[in-house]
Amino acid sequence: MIEGPPLRADAQRNRARILDAAEAVFAESGTRASTEEVARRAGVAIGTVFRHFPTKEDLLVALMKRLLVQLAEEAGRHDLFGFFRHTVAQAAAKKTAVDLLAGSGVDIRLPDAVGHLEEAVGRLLDQAQAAGAVAGSVRLPEVVALLTGMCQGALHGGWDEHLQARTLAVVFAGFERG
Repeated sequence: MIEGPPLRADAQRNRARILDAAEAVFAESGTRASTEEVARRAGVAIGTVFRHFPTKEDLLVALMKRLLVQLAEEAGRHDLFGFFRHTVAQAAAKKTAVDLLAGSGVDIRLPDAVGHLEEAVGRLLDQAQAAGAVAGSVRLPEVVALLTGMCQGALHGGWDEHLQARTLAVVFAGFERG
């Protein structure tokens, strides 16, 4: 993706519409979906898509970065347990850029976006430990691994609400024991 000066307001709107359309198109058709379909759904010319995202890989990377930013923002609206519930439910309900990228062969390196998400989850963990809801021996890498694994399981397994609740209860019990 090309970095440069801040985008004009209309270019920012086009970029957001392209990303919204791409998320929907790729969720429906996978990474084989065409950028022409993304442009059509976004209501822009194909050249506009390519000005923002010169390759399909650039578009997929931008989707992943946006998803990670959204997750970090979402973490600020929940406690650790609520964030787990929300994120697992979202994964079970729909395919996301994470699923698309897992099978796309795209090499994603977004250390800043991943770092922000880990910081947000770390704050939730610290708060839960300070409140005595999570054992002090539970560490951030384990929490992130559990969240990632549960989201992948919910996404690929199509977990219903009952299975989500039972699985989360087992994980949460483990948090208390450390």
